Amino acid sequence: MGLLAANLILALQTTAALSGEAVPAGLATERTDLNPKDMARVEKIVRPTTDFSKAEQFERMQGGAGTSEKRINQDAFSQSSANITFEEEGTFKLGNGMFRKLWVSSPSSTQASDGLGPLFNARACQSCHLKDGRGHPPEGGTDATSMFLRLARTAETAEEKAAIADRKVLNFPDPVYGGQFQDLAVPGFKGEGQMVISYQQFPVQLSDAKTALRWPIYSVADLGYGPMDPKTTLSPRVTPPMIGLGLVEQIHPADILANADPDDKDGDGISGKPSIVRDHKSGELTLGRFGWKASAPSIRQQSADAFAGDIGISTPDVPKHWGDCSEAQTACREMPNGVQERLGATEAPDPIMDLVTFYSQNLAVPARRDIDDPQVLRGKQMFYEAGCASCHMPKFVTRRDAPNKAQKFQLIWPYSDFLLHDMGDELGDGQQVGDATGNEWRTPPLWGIGLTKTVNGHTFFLHDGRARNLAEAILWHGGEGQASRDRFAALPAQDRDALVKFLESL
Repeated sequence: MGLLAANLILALQTTAALSGEAVPAGLATERTDLNPKDMARVEKIVRPTTDFSKAEQFERMQGGAGTSEKRINQDAFSQSSANITFEEEGTFKLGNGMFRKLWVSSPSSTQASDGLGPLFNARACQSCHLKDGRGHPPEGGTDATSMFLRLARTAETAEEKAAIADRKVLNFPDPVYGGQFQDLAVPGFKGEGQMVISYQQFPVQLSDAKTALRWPIYSVADLGYGPMDPKTTLSPRVTPPMIGLGLVEQIHPADILANADPDDKDGDGISGKPSIVRDHKSGELTLGRFGWKASAPSIRQQSADAFAGDIGISTPDVPKHWGDCSEAQTACREMPNGVQERLGATEAPDPIMDLVTFYSQNLAVPARRDIDDPQVLRGKQMFYEAGCASCHMPKFVTRRDAPNKAQKFQLIWPYSDFLLHDMGDELGDGQQVGDATGNEWRTPPLWGIGLTKTVNGHTFFLHDGRARNLAEAILWHGGEGQASRDRFAALPAQDRDALVKFLESL
């Protein structure tokens, strides 16, 4: 375990000893869910392979027993976990209905669906998470529904820095436009403005050719509420795929923390660090594992934040009926909301949150394809030899004590360590989010990445979709990923193609 994680746990243990309280379960550094025999099995099976002559055992079932083996088509990311019960399948379908639910402005005759906005980016969860898959930048004049701008500035005063250090806040929003730039508004109101993207050419030398990446430049136009604070940074985000989230939630924190090495004590150039956040409800410190900067510890919290920020819907977890309207946007906060007392104190009460959370926890990972293909196996070897597996760690075994049997003790292949890594200035957004600096991003899982075009009709990758294909996504890696990127660029064309073919099989 890395020094930062170790120091944090040591501090927590010291505090716990003095107060008589236990270390928060979300930061446990040992797997108490396994007996010695199970631990030995887990350690053996998650060990990185050294044999690339054939596929590994269970490699095809990358989502464990819940892996979807249904026909690969546009709905490949929308299937339920194969190992949930018949009754749970009904709950999943109800959750799908809530995920697709179109919210309307208040007041409305459709009382169970009103409360939209007043400012928003989308009317439904599915509007952003298209086919439960990957969002994209607004190419060719298409809408920006599946991409938005996060707004924040760096902590300046001692009080602000202390609030971040104590993890009371992740960062500080724009004083007028809040934490998210919202281009849409309810009837009779106006949106905050428009996101503007321009591109510059960024030349790259490969072993046998020259190519060029596109470097995006972001700005805003048609501001509806006056100037934006000049210290506010713009961080573009496309929506990530929804598959396998429930399995990620059940990776034991000890297995993630064990790979943290923020000071690069082993000298391998990789210095991943954990994102430590506070749980909304308990207030306890825990491990962040969801979102581009690992700022959410659970699927429910991530969902509640999205309801408030993306759609302007209040939940028991984030009871802000006005969504992201700032205190300066007084007219926005005074608009009618959609709370129906007979249904609860928020616009999306617990039954809705429970259904959306269950749905999000049980979207299945599709089965691998072509795992025995010689080119795929060669590409897998190139992936390992380039050092990609140092951050995109192939395998984990989920907790034996997971609350749902479907996620218990599953061998899964997400290809991520779920830690924060410095990816260099070119990918940096200048925006701190809790423990993540402007250059740091959570390693995104790679499972399902090869089906992006099938499901979403595009091949735009990275946090802002700047990469137009998988090769470009690799070539954008800097910082801790620079050495692996350089090894990829130095490969002969056939080996680069093989590595991409491996990624396409995931």
